[in-house]
Amino acid sequence: MGLEWIPREHEKKDHFRFTDQHWGTQAPCVVYEKRPLKDAKGNVVKGLYVAWIILNNPAQYNSYTTEMVKGVIAGFENSSIDREVVGVVFTGIGPYAFCTGGNTKEYSEYYSKRPEEYGAYMELFNNMVDSILMCKKPVICRVNGMRVAGGQEIGTACDLTLASDLAIFGQAGPRHGSAPVGGASDFLPSYLSIEDAMWSCVSCEMWSAYKMVWKGLLTKVFPVLKDDKGNWVRNPQIITDKWIDNGEIVYGEYKTGQAFKDARAWIQEKQKAGAVDFSLLDAEVERVMWTFANLFPGCLMKSIDGIRQKKKFFWDTMKNDHRHWL
Repeated sequence: MGLEWIPREHEKKDHFRFTDQHWGTQAPCVVYEKRPLKDAKGNVVKGLYVAWIILNNPAQYNSYTTEMVKGVIAGFENSSIDREVVGVVFTGIGPYAFCTGGNTKEYSEYYSKRPEEYGAYMELFNNMVDSILMCKKPVICRVNGMRVAGGQEIGTACDLTLASDLAIFGQAGPRHGSAPVGGASDFLPSYLSIEDAMWSCVSCEMWSAYKMVWKGLLTKVFPVLKDDKGNWVRNPQIITDKWIDNGEIVYGEYKTGQAFKDARAWIQEKQKAGAVDFSLLDAEVERVMWTFANLFPGCLMKSIDGIRQKKKFFWDTMKNDHRHWL
């Protein structure tokens, strides 16, 4: 006997808790877009999309305001539920920064001397990190510039990182009256050696994308500038043409002296002229998303959650205590 006699509903349920009330187009805001999935030949795949969650506050290096935090939460939760979305890209507006963490203007003008209010804000921050770690779609952090402080923390909550070679990575807390306990102290030991994780957290040094890719923090790095002949140029501030010098690893380290000054001036000129080109980075984002789309969705997410759980273990253990300390 078949099971046709059992009553069944066929109208799709609406599981969304958020509409578009926390997204916008005018900075500071979070922009949420659904962009068509493309196949290996660049053809649009009908009915499937990649969700883009974009931090839009370029005047303050894409630092997140309270409302932006809510926009990120809404973006990841909606992407997780949306049947048409195959993956999420988390990025920032402009050529300078992915994210530099919390909005210090808002901290100073509103949250200072209001510890209970800041505790409520930190609960939102924790929910933002949770929304990334709990997203039921794979998450790529597309690093278009600085990923520093809280930006590094929400970035390391993502599953993969693809970066511009102008990007820098690091923490800021111990140098500015805080501590990197919004995720960095929990996540970095999973990516780096314990010594490198310790030094990155406490020294507040800024490490290049090329250094971070060989250290294990990033998946891949791409040039974003061209010379006058249209040839791609690797970040000229960074040593990329040799691995060892006098027995020391120098690949990914900053150049010094006049060579660094000249390179810096050339980059700034290109940035001001609007000549930063993310096409190689974005082509790789599309390629990885197409790879995800051709896997069994349930098996893909089971695999991703198995890796995420290692990060979540320490994050979940410490996040509530850290909320009250910060």
